[in-house]
Amino acid sequence: MKIDSIDLKILRELQQDATLTNIQLAERVGLSPSPCLRRVRELEAAGILRAQVALVDPTSIGLRVNVFVRVTLEKQIRENLTVFEKAIAARPEVVECYLMTGESDYLLRVVVPDLGAYEDFLVDALTRIPGVSNIQSSFALNQVKYSTALPLGHISPE
Repeated sequence: MKIDSIDLKILRELQQDATLTNIQLAERVGLSPSPCLRRVRELEAAGILRAQVALVDPTSIGLRVNVFVRVTLEKQIRENLTVFEKAIAARPEVVECYLMTGESDYLLRVVVPDLGAYEDFLVDALTRIPGVSNIQSSFALNQVKYSTALPLGHISPE
């Protein structure tokens, strides 16, 4: 799908506030409601807009500890990767997981209420995944920046 300047405006607006009504969105991007809704549906059909979610403040619900975990597998073969990824996908405290290049195979972001909960996750879940050979944890002291909005400046409108 080719993205034009109106599509970019729609993406910027929805990344800032996905609760906008179609009428509000249309006003902000300079369209009437019907064409605006059509464009949103096209962005969804193309997979550019994947979901609209509510962002919950983690500290307000007692999730105060962010841990970045580097995991190395014994062997980086398809079977080990699949086993690890399935196990991690089932863990709600893992909010992000990336297959990496470099010294470790995976980088996880784990969000838990306290150090005890992280210890439980580490001992009862992560260390029990077959093929895991090394785990290194780094605790975030302060979140300096957090954004779910992707940068769109590199897109040249058609």
